[in-house]
Amino acid sequence: MGSITELVRYKAWADELILGTLSTIPASELSAPRPIIFGSILRTLNHVQAMDHVWRCHLEGRPHGLETRNPKECPPFGELREAQAKMDEWYVEYVDALVPAAQDETVHFTFIGGGDGAMSRAEILLHVVNHTTYHRGHVADMMYNIGVAPPTTDFPVYLRSR
Repeated sequence: MGSITELVRYKAWADELILGTLSTIPASELSAPRPIIFGSILRTLNHVQAMDHVWRCHLEGRPHGLETRNPKECPPFGELREAQAKMDEWYVEYVDALVPAAQDETVHFTFIGGGDGAMSRAEILLHVVNHTTYHRGHVADMMYNIGVAPPTTDFPVYLRSR
């Protein structure tokens, strides 16, 4: 589990860096309409947190209760930041407790858009990290567009920082 453990820790580190920088931006900028599928910086962050929740539920074998990847309800930034920190902490603790034999176990689930899916626990964890990195790039681009330099969240920078 060494590499996935490191990647989940990296995700938590990078999330906190970007959310820390976003906390200096006025709420009106975070919720302002942007030409992106989720409509704003805040709603993009909400999508990431919601999907982290969905995958957590799949790993735990319980229903997630969401019917869309872009939930209508979107909490204010402070609540979202706190929820993301707690979610990242859960993933770190989950990976720390996951025995090596369990990483290859297949988890069966239903995609939000319909259809059955099956992935190993390790594949789900890799997807969660990759998914967040993908959308962190979207958020960074939107930050540049409003004149705010995003923090450097590259994996080698994380490795150097620890």
